[in-house]
Amino acid sequence: MEQARPNILQPNILYLHSHDTGRYIQPYGHALPTPHLQRLAEQGVLFRQAFSVSSTCSPSRAALLTGQSPHSAGMLGLAHRGFSLYDYQQHLANALRPAGYSSLLLGMQHEARDPALLGYDEIVEVASADTKDVVPRAVQLLRSGLPQPCFLSIGFSETHRPFHEPFSTQDEKYMLPPAPLPDTPEVRRDMAAFKASVQKLDEAIGAVLAALEESGLAEHTLVICTTDHGLAFPRMKCNLTDHGIGVMLLMRGPGGFRGGKVCDALVSHIDIYPTLCELLHVPRPEWVQGRSLLPLIREEREQINEAIFAEVNYHAAYEPQRAVRTQRWKYIRYFDTHHRRLVLPNCDDSPTKDLLMRSGWGEATRRDEELYDLLFDPNEACNRIDDPELSTIADAMRQRLMQWMQATHDPLLHGAIPLPAGALVNSPDQTSPDEPMQYSK
Repeated sequence: MEQARPNILQPNILYLHSHDTGRYIQPYGHALPTPHLQRLAEQGVLFRQAFSVSSTCSPSRAALLTGQSPHSAGMLGLAHRGFSLYDYQQHLANALRPAGYSSLLLGMQHEARDPALLGYDEIVEVASADTKDVVPRAVQLLRSGLPQPCFLSIGFSETHRPFHEPFSTQDEKYMLPPAPLPDTPEVRRDMAAFKASVQKLDEAIGAVLAALEESGLAEHTLVICTTDHGLAFPRMKCNLTDHGIGVMLLMRGPGGFRGGKVCDALVSHIDIYPTLCELLHVPRPEWVQGRSLLPLIREEREQINEAIFAEVNYHAAYEPQRAVRTQRWKYIRYFDTHHRRLVLPNCDDSPTKDLLMRSGWGEATRRDEELYDLLFDPNEACNRIDDPELSTIADAMRQRLMQWMQATHDPLLHGAIPLPAGALVNSPDQTSPDEPMQYSK
């Protein structure tokens, strides 16, 4: 990679990220009051069709921060269970250093067991990644001044389970469960707890943005606010439907990310890295697979992606799957074809999961391929893979997915993906991620 040109006039980058939030915030139309996120959307740009590259934690974050698919970056599972990037020099914190950027990490990260591997110039010590511990330190840091220019990553453990207790017993009466789930008292109560967590997240982001304003750096800072994937509910997180990979993405600051714009173009987390390369005049590394968002912001193009791609390899258990999504169609393929039951350890334990299990969910099976018409079936409830009228569409989506796998040297092309030495994994036949795990040798 050629040398970047340091420039003291380059904007700061404030990367705010949450855990398991999907798009379930007020700016996306959900009845979950998040006024600070609403204000950020009204000041910046809201991407309505933004997607993560994986519906599981470490792979999604690694993809955003390296600009490539998880299997290309090497993050095939969860960092705390023994998975890692092939090359930590590809992490954004390292790529921005030649352009004169200092980098700081505060709170949540999920790309390495040891955060020192990531390349940040400073890792700010906090007791936990919960908002209650991160916010005071973040406010103090912003008020005391940052090195210029600066890349500051602030991560929150919210809205990961366990959720906060609902603020009011009234909440569980009037909650609307997520679309894939039944409207029952158990699910409403569970969603009321999510509401409390997302409100804590919103308060935290509001406090950080207020401190940014007080510091005088807001006009000179690009804020990137997103999450890793969908909610920690059944049929969402660790699934490649839009309920699993649809994410909030709000950006505000230099480069045209202002004015309360709404963008309906299909965009992916891996598009953020090349966007920063273009905006900051940093040479784009050869490994980057995404496309800059700036042509959308400059209104030069209506779309930058004909399709986006997503994957799961290991979460708690092995469940290899790939997906390709266009504006109209979604195709999902499962590669562990001998295991057609649901991989239940990949669904976080919860009251909602307990309800489904009592109703026979544990006996459900799946197909090896799924095809959804997103125009007429936005909830991806009716698998059309066997519809003879759609055979041409199915073949085209299979081919598009295979071409992407070949172009990105997907290890699934050569068979099952082995565990790295020392990694921890659940059996696909277990029920909970908290059941005993096995080590790879």
